Amino acid sequence: MNINQSESSVELKPLSPPYFLFGKDAENKSSSEQFLLSIYDSGQASIFVVDVLEDGDFRYVALNPTHERWVGLRSDELKGKRPEDILSPTDAARVRQHYSDCVRFGKTISYEQCLQFQGVPTWWSTTLTPLRDANSRIYRLIGTSSNITPAKQLERGSKLQQQRAQLVEAIAQKIGQSQDLETILQQIVKELRNLLDSDRVLVYRFLANGNDRIVAEATVAASGSLLDKNITDPCFSSKNRDRYKRGGIQVIEDIYAAGLHPCQIDFLASLQVRANLVVPILLQQELWGLLIAQHCSKPHQWQDPEIDLLKHLATQIGIAGQQAELQQQVEKLKAQMKLQKQQHTAELERIQDFQALGRRITENIRDNLDASQVLETAIQELTQLLKCDRCQIELYSDDCTLATIAYEYTTSSTVCQGLSKTVADFPEVYQQLLQKQPLHSVEIIPGWQPRLRVITQIAYPIFDAQGIIGNLWAIRATQQPFDELENGLVAQIANECAIAIRRSRLNQTIQTQAKQLETIERLKSEFIRTLAQELRTPITSISLAAQTLESVLTTERLSDRDIVAQLLQILHSECGRGSKLIKDLLTLTQQEDPHDRQTLIAIDLQTWLPPIVESFRQVTACQRQQLKLDIATALPPLETDITELERIVTELLSHICKYTPAGKTIAVSAQLIADMVQISFQNSGLEIPVQHQTRIFEPFYYLAKNNAWQHSGTGLELALVQKMVKHLGGSIQVESVAGETTFILKFPKA
Repeated sequence: MNINQSESSVELKPLSPPYFLFGKDAENKSSSEQFLLSIYDSGQASIFVVDVLEDGDFRYVALNPTHERWVGLRSDELKGKRPEDILSPTDAARVRQHYSDCVRFGKTISYEQCLQFQGVPTWWSTTLTPLRDANSRIYRLIGTSSNITPAKQLERGSKLQQQRAQLVEAIAQKIGQSQDLETILQQIVKELRNLLDSDRVLVYRFLANGNDRIVAEATVAASGSLLDKNITDPCFSSKNRDRYKRGGIQVIEDIYAAGLHPCQIDFLASLQVRANLVVPILLQQELWGLLIAQHCSKPHQWQDPEIDLLKHLATQIGIAGQQAELQQQVEKLKAQMKLQKQQHTAELERIQDFQALGRRITENIRDNLDASQVLETAIQELTQLLKCDRCQIELYSDDCTLATIAYEYTTSSTVCQGLSKTVADFPEVYQQLLQKQPLHSVEIIPGWQPRLRVITQIAYPIFDAQGIIGNLWAIRATQQPFDELENGLVAQIANECAIAIRRSRLNQTIQTQAKQLETIERLKSEFIRTLAQELRTPITSISLAAQTLESVLTTERLSDRDIVAQLLQILHSECGRGSKLIKDLLTLTQQEDPHDRQTLIAIDLQTWLPPIVESFRQVTACQRQQLKLDIATALPPLETDITELERIVTELLSHICKYTPAGKTIAVSAQLIADMVQISFQNSGLEIPVQHQTRIFEPFYYLAKNNAWQHSGTGLELALVQKMVKHLGGSIQVESVAGETTFILKFPKA
């Protein structure tokens, strides 16, 4: 049942769902029927109603508004019609069978089916529920449906992906087995036609002599064979060839609706082609041929997985073609290999020397964490083995603007170690090296010399996955260039140097992190020690109160009954304090669940904030403090979790009331500053030193001049406030100057 794309223009008429569903006795239905009634007009459920006639036939009664939008039919247009009146004969027969099964079994059934509405196939998951009359006869069916077309398309795409993988694996295996190209092409077109369910798949080959032809084809009998025919497209020009050479493809869903030139329409129609998909086959950047899939009897909407499949197989064909050409060169290469074998034998000893150097450096890196010793040994042996005048390792600064020669070994008296160069002054050198590309150059030494002096130098970048580190230079006073083996050795040594440098830096980082871990463990121990002290205080009070109470209660005559009440009050107070401490500690250390969704409500601070502030009026009056509230007008709504925000405000006010001296003022204000709602809590008479302001939100942190036991509390209040503010997406900061302290909350406006 297809979703109507123009559903916003459908005119919906109000229905009377009770009578469509149950008739005049809608008020007396069972709970399950009342549930169906409640979701009939729901914006989520898609419901249709079918009458079961005495003769066993079926007639549609109504659709709810949601179902009208899904199928593009109005309820009054559907009423009284049979399945055959609105569906194709095949779909109607399937639907009628499901209706009959529901009546025959006499219970709710569920099924999936594909139906066509307005010519578009759509998959549905449907549940049918039978309704019975007073005589227990099933007189009506209530259907609820969900559109599952996207899921079915995904399932088909996954199946196509799996089949594609199997086909590609089979082709790759045949290529690996060096089977002839004709066999590979024939299997590709055959399997591809079956996989796409198309009428024809072919491979068109471009030949150097101009006798282009179809070299492989798979087709149904009705489409006719084009194999080995030289077919010329009158509209095919050099522009088309260039476009295919650049990787362009042609996707035609209907030749009569694609805006093609009349000559091309006539050409494709002469081949009985209605839908055409063409993908180029490239071999070493040259156009080798075309892989073509066609539908001959009707248009076809080509899907992305189908196009991707053709592209992938075209690549495989290119590989197979390349392998076929390589096979032709095998004999020629055999002759060349015989000659090269003699040359390789002469170089074998040198290769072994190079490998031995690589092994020694690797072992040196393995056994030594000192990068300096490893690098100095490496450039010394490299200089001697390559017969160079000097080898250097230069390292970049952190921003790669400066290159400094950190290590050098030379056979001359001139020493360059320690010299630095500004990278920007030598763009012709460092631009290439910073792109991790090696540099080769031959230079004439400037200045007057009795003989012309030329140096050949190579530089390989020293880098790893984390970035560029420096360069390894090898310099030789000769015009003879470094050969491939020498370049390979320098590249290998550069890689080994990168490992040695990074390993040394990693070791330094590990040592630094070990020290940091020691600090963390120390802070953890301090936290646990402070926590133990905090827990010991209420427990000690409880123990003393309990012992005193026990002593009082064991006396024969209880002369002072007030002391019992006081002791019980101490017990209750300290138990509550200990319980709150544990609760706050659990809240502070609890990990946030990313799936735990907040309940956000837009609130008006002008009406929400005053009652909370006023609840502290009596406390401030008892402590001879002045409490003020100032809320700016026209504040925008604040979207927040009111439970957490109320606790934040309450904890901050409690904290400020505790530490504000008598006769001083506590001011609460709310205003809008730069698209942020700002709530400030200010008190006078207390100033927090700058060195304490950064630590005031730490658990169990008390100001040095304030007695931690003078005020009730757990010591976790401000730490909890900071965590809850961050949880709400806001920020909190403290400012303390001129004998006044202000806590500032900032939240984004709704």
